[in-house]
Amino acid sequence: MHQRTSLAPLALLLGLAAAVGGCASSAGTVTDTTAIDTIMQAYQGEVPGASVLVIRDGKAIVRKGYGLANLEDHELATPATNYRLASVTKQFTAAAILLLAEDGTLSLDERMRQWLPALPAATDAITIRELLTHTGGLVDYEDVMPANQANQLRDADVLHLLEAQDRLYFAPGSHYRYSNGGYSMLALIVERASGLRFEEFLKQRIFEPLGMRDSLAYVNGGAPVRHRAYGYSEGASGWTRTDQSLTSAVLGDGGIYSSLDDLARWDAALYSDRLLSKQSRELAFHPWTVTDDADVRYGFGWRITGESLWHSGESIGFRNVFVRYPQRRLSVIILSNRNDPEPYRLALAIARHYLID
Repeated sequence: MHQRTSLAPLALLLGLAAAVGGCASSAGTVTDTTAIDTIMQAYQGEVPGASVLVIRDGKAIVRKGYGLANLEDHELATPATNYRLASVTKQFTAAAILLLAEDGTLSLDERMRQWLPALPAATDAITIRELLTHTGGLVDYEDVMPANQANQLRDADVLHLLEAQDRLYFAPGSHYRYSNGGYSMLALIVERASGLRFEEFLKQRIFEPLGMRDSLAYVNGGAPVRHRAYGYSEGASGWTRTDQSLTSAVLGDGGIYSSLDDLARWDAALYSDRLLSKQSRELAFHPWTVTDDADVRYGFGWRITGESLWHSGESIGFRNVFVRYPQRRLSVIILSNRNDPEPYRLALAIARHYLID
């Protein structure tokens, strides 16, 4: 089994020394969490909650939970709470592909059908690189699900749906269109190329080497999610548990559960060669393509806006965001178990307190 050096020393970083944080002065000193608490006010009390982490210069200066991870059992949201990451998963799927490219097992410019030959002829020109950057033109699998679909889809089911779609939205490489199906296909390519189930590959090659002990790609009937947050949606009668949908079991585009503490280990690894080589990290963080937002480019599982690398994740009952400012050595992560609000703007508001020179 191929593994890199463990990040066990980071556990010391994330302990009691991270218990306080908040606004920063112009000298970068930490005071209290008052400003952060104000930004996160809507998550406080007897409501679905959130967990917030701010990392500066390798230190967790805000590490805090708000509200509840489980309304029915009144379990508090904490820094150890595990949330479904939704599309924040995509950076891990991209990393799995890059690890296989480093191994020499596959090439980013290989055709997708080399690994998934059952796909129709219309997909023949799509490369792995185009899947990573959402420029393959694949049909959205959510739009072609049967109206009577009763069971949750898995990645293999997504493949079967796409096998029946002998058409594309556009010629591969010519445009950008965000594609959950593309990342589901990447997970299947990881399985075909490695000989491991996708969830096992992540465990062996990413989570275990980095000490991300509570992170996993969740499979019904597999390993349980420890310290699990359940998702909720707000309606006229209040909050209702909406933890799973028909697409929640698709792993490659959004099936990972993780916590603040584990994501801090992941964040630290992205500054060094502990997991991915410098060349692979540069590939992941390169602004390869324009998107449907004029201010945003897309890398491999990352959005790029100015000096920031980020990705949000939205699924039924969960809203998350992970924002990094590598040149400033600053990261802000918000994980939440509710359907609203979208937390990207909250993360930017928090980050502004630490971006003062």
